Amino acid sequence: MLRSLYSGVSGMRGFQTKLDVIGNNIANVNTIGFKAGRVMFKDILSQTVAGVTAPVEGEKGGVNAKQIGLGVTVSAIDTVHTPGSAMTTNVPTDLRIDGDGFFAVSPNGTTESMYLTRAGNFTVDASRQLVNADGQFVLSTDGGPITLGADVTGFSISQNGEVLTTLSDGTTGNAGFVGIVKVTNPAGLEKVGGNLYRTTANSNVDAAEIVAANDTTLGTGAIIAGQLEMSNVDLTSEFTEMIVAQRGFQANSRIITTSDEVLQEVVNLKR
Repeated sequence: MLRSLYSGVSGMRGFQTKLDVIGNNIANVNTIGFKAGRVMFKDILSQTVAGVTAPVEGEKGGVNAKQIGLGVTVSAIDTVHTPGSAMTTNVPTDLRIDGDGFFAVSPNGTTESMYLTRAGNFTVDASRQLVNADGQFVLSTDGGPITLGADVTGFSISQNGEVLTTLSDGTTGNAGFVGIVKVTNPAGLEKVGGNLYRTTANSNVDAAEIVAANDTTLGTGAIIAGQLEMSNVDLTSEFTEMIVAQRGFQANSRIITTSDEVLQEVVNLKR
């Protein structure tokens, strides 16, 4: 009888975790570059009541094992790295990656403290450097910040990340290339908040190099200026999963109350 109680408790814990993830997804439905999470379950060890017996020719057939499951647990909380929808802003520093890859940003402008992001809402600060909303430097293909010279009167960013500048004397120049990082296993990245990811051993950190955008050989996506990638959260799917999780939580709570009622009857046998 205690098995059913513990199974119900494990089910409630699992569905509570699922509701937590769904709530975070819905809260970030309008967060730029946000990637939704999902919860996957697996069963816990089963208790074997009777083992398997092999068939004996001419005497008896084989018998399968008798096992009782002991509940459920969370097997994984994945990050779904499907692309979000595009929002046109016509702001030249708003960038969207059309394809695979991440922007590289750093609080000190070096690759030693590099973070990855799909949120391309960048600006130019007072030092005329390209930064994100938190002031972290957007890294170029050479691993350093992108700086616009004092004589730059205008600029545009091409699909390969090249920052084309217009100078005060009417000539054109180049301020570098916005870099892209192609990750072997995006699901292995670790969320650190602020729309940022940190590379891990499971994301193949050794291969996380800043390379050019729109490179068919490397498989990096093109950079689209004047657009932002929105959250990939699908509210229809999230609300459906929320109903499923809610009913699952209620069903598991009913297992606990039913088991408690049966135990109460057992206790009341002796009066």
